[in-house]
Amino acid sequence: MSKVTPCLWFDGNAEEAANFYVTLLPDSRIDAVVQAPADNPSTPKGAVLLVKFTLGGQHFLGLNGGPMFKFTEAVSFTIDCEDQAEVDKLWEALTADGGSPGKCGWLKDRFGLSWQIVPKVLPQLMTSGDPERSQRTMQSMMTMSKLDIAKLSSA
Repeated sequence: MSKVTPCLWFDGNAEEAANFYVTLLPDSRIDAVVQAPADNPSTPKGAVLLVKFTLGGQHFLGLNGGPMFKFTEAVSFTIDCEDQAEVDKLWEALTADGGSPGKCGWLKDRFGLSWQIVPKVLPQLMTSGDPERSQRTMQSMMTMSKLDIAKLSSA
């Protein structure tokens, strides 16, 4: 178990987000839902205060902290994908219902959290030992929103 657990700040929808995230990857689950033991500025007594969940084997906390802080692109989570089917599945799920695509494999989900959906082959293509191929791969990636393994590989 890691000593470091990311804590994600939500405005009342931590449980909804966690329930969605755990559907995306194997080795994912809700570990605990903690109700507020007393009224506080962001959460009334008995409402969900904290959700402990595991996503792809990584532990997370979802905190219903209120509207004061929002997610930014300064923090994102990368998912290494085995193949194009996994890239496509995760891209569609995370951009659905109000999510938005970005550039170069980045997106924001409907909760505002940033993700990078990256095929495992990309780092190999970028560090192949052939500087020209690496440059072509980078130039190809820069034109994409969702990453396309076939186009990256043929660059």
